[in-house]
Amino acid sequence: MNTFFIKKITAIVPLILFFLLIDGCETEEKEQLPNIVIIYTDDQGYGDIGTFGATGFTTPNLDKMAHDGMLFTHFYSAQAVCSASRAALLTGCYPNRIGIHGALMPTAEHGIHKDEVTIAEMLKTKGYATGIFGKWHLGHHEKFLPLQHGFDEYVGIPYSNDMWPVDFDGTPVTEDSSRPWKTRYPPLPLIVGNNKSRELTTIEDQGILSTLYTEKAVDFIRRHKDGPFFLYVPHSMPHVPLGVSGKFKGKSEQGMYGDVMMEIDWSVGAIIKVLEENGIDDNTLVIFTTDNGPWLNFGNHAGSTGGLREGKGTSFEGGQRIPCIIKWAGHIPEGKICNKMAATLDIMPTLAEITGASLPDHKIDGISILSLLKGEENANPRDHLYYYYQKNSLEAVRKDHWKLVFPHPSRSYEGIAPGNDGWPGEYNQIETELALYDLRRDPGEEYDVKEQYPEIVSELEELASQARTDMGDELTGAVGTGIRDCGWITEE
Repeated sequence: MNTFFIKKITAIVPLILFFLLIDGCETEEKEQLPNIVIIYTDDQGYGDIGTFGATGFTTPNLDKMAHDGMLFTHFYSAQAVCSASRAALLTGCYPNRIGIHGALMPTAEHGIHKDEVTIAEMLKTKGYATGIFGKWHLGHHEKFLPLQHGFDEYVGIPYSNDMWPVDFDGTPVTEDSSRPWKTRYPPLPLIVGNNKSRELTTIEDQGILSTLYTEKAVDFIRRHKDGPFFLYVPHSMPHVPLGVSGKFKGKSEQGMYGDVMMEIDWSVGAIIKVLEENGIDDNTLVIFTTDNGPWLNFGNHAGSTGGLREGKGTSFEGGQRIPCIIKWAGHIPEGKICNKMAATLDIMPTLAEITGASLPDHKIDGISILSLLKGEENANPRDHLYYYYQKNSLEAVRKDHWKLVFPHPSRSYEGIAPGNDGWPGEYNQIETELALYDLRRDPGEEYDVKEQYPEIVSELEELASQARTDMGDELTGAVGTGIRDCGWITEE
């Protein structure tokens, strides 16, 4: 054999072996990274799962998920309204820090800023395939849609399902209707990728959504079973107007709301089933939670707070304390109940610690709760939480089991007319006085104990002062030095 050729082969073989070794290490790392599924419902109450006390309907798949994983009893949304809560989940930031307030309307010209880092963008750096099937609500213009913020695939609606020119009874809105402003809304679009696929114009059209999202999620898992993948399923339901498929219509004792919850439970079961069928259940972390509490002025078309005070649109516990179940076979203790405080803010840093992904360079507010998921004794990563609402109003602070509520305008749902079959009552503005609640003994926030514990009031007021310096507070006029702007369609 030619001596020159032998020398060439001798020189090249080590390089080939080196690159094969590197490739093998990367493949092994990808195989070890867990798949991640987040199922996120809309306006579901704290008491709307069997294991949290639901009545009138059953949730066997969620109950089994709780049996196989960890159930959180003090888990919080960062704000009790649609866009803000989703911004917090996906970025690990208080929504007011990043300029996302309330619920973005179909007329909005802003959305999530391009410099904010989402969970999807973070996980893409570790080789994850990413998909979202459901409600987005962080801006409906193309530059704000999921494909521009880390997701490979998107099928869903861009904002809430009641933002269309149809009233809650299913009739088209006119200038003579009780909600004439809805005539300005376009038909509700179903978006695939960056483009409108079709328009949803009737309540019956909305009945396809839960099943559609589930079918897309199942297909995504099958196509990416070799992983790793990040699947985000933000259901449009049970936000009003309620839509349910024929599979579940009329199936519950509770009525339409119960039917919708049973279909969502079926969806959870279908997703877990396909994980099991493909042998990847043990390597998949599944999180089930919701964006905020129930929209109580919709009567029997709304959920249950499980005895917590008020609901969506308030900073009381019924608005921001939400159900959460997390399952990861072999990593999270089975049947464990966690009574420690945690929040949707904490999901991003927890996933970063699990996957080894780098967190953003800018400030976030979440804290890794991996120690809780591991069941570590005495773990308590989050000891306080700020309850911001409206544009940027600090309405309450919690530390440990104490909650200090500041005077603020809020919404009361006590004026619902009986027998209205779930259609909206009137909002009543109420003012709370400064109040201190011991959530360990009084989760319903009924008994103000500030006179008995003045030192606790002072401690929580100091926490509030720090929050106002950092993120501002409309109620006191504080501007805040740590807030960032949202994105605008006029920006490059």
